[in-house]
Amino acid sequence: MLTHPQFDPVALSLGPLQVHWYGLMYLAAFLQFWWLGRHRILGHPQLSAAGWSVRQLDDLLFYGVLGVIAGGRLGEVLFYQPAYYLAHPLQILAVWQGGMSFHGGFLGVLVAMWLYARKAGRSWLEITDFIAPLVPLGLAAGRIGNFINGELWGRGADPSLPWAMIFPSVDQLPRHPSQLYQAGLEGVVLFVLLWLYSSRARPRGAVSGFFLVGYGSLRWLAEYFRSPDDGILGLSYTVSMGQWLSLPMVVAGVAFIVLAHRQRI
Repeated sequence: MLTHPQFDPVALSLGPLQVHWYGLMYLAAFLQFWWLGRHRILGHPQLSAAGWSVRQLDDLLFYGVLGVIAGGRLGEVLFYQPAYYLAHPLQILAVWQGGMSFHGGFLGVLVAMWLYARKAGRSWLEITDFIAPLVPLGLAAGRIGNFINGELWGRGADPSLPWAMIFPSVDQLPRHPSQLYQAGLEGVVLFVLLWLYSSRARPRGAVSGFFLVGYGSLRWLAEYFRSPDDGILGLSYTVSMGQWLSLPMVVAGVAFIVLAHRQRI
């Protein structure tokens, strides 16, 4: 069996300043968002013809960063650990220690994109269709940050599984390295599927719907290998908190795709 390396969460110390690996993963996520967005704008004439520019991409990134950080942290506080953060309110600000909810960050980004849509005079779905293919690799970076931190470990695994891993900070049982499963599924696999799907012209809302269905379905699958979180609905190994939060995404995604092809969005 493998043993988690128990990385030092601090990547670099400069006097009193500490740079954490978790923060670097978020930086990598934002940088790849910008790079891929620039590639899409410059490589797809229809986007340039629709008025998309690198300058607008910079604005989108700014709004998106605010939405991810504020929404992700609030999601962790409200969905997963309200009692802890109520007792330790100052810990809400300690984002460098980990503890960011994807579903909270997702809602934060939706609000941020709505605000940007009003400012730019664009359709909200036009914006979400544009950014959807830029998101998955950033999610993969976040999951790698979870792995480095040794958090969100997996459920028990068969010791004969070649990649079964012991997380010494938890116990001495072999577990699935579920953070890496999620990086591969919700990150790499979703990116490839979504990038290919969005490479052709689609009706407005279809790409956004594809993201919702893809992420929700892959997250639902990955949750069967991840140790469930004790969220506001309680601890459950049957349907976890992450799966409950993913289910509305799948339903909404199917509705978006159907309505998009009926041209009702």
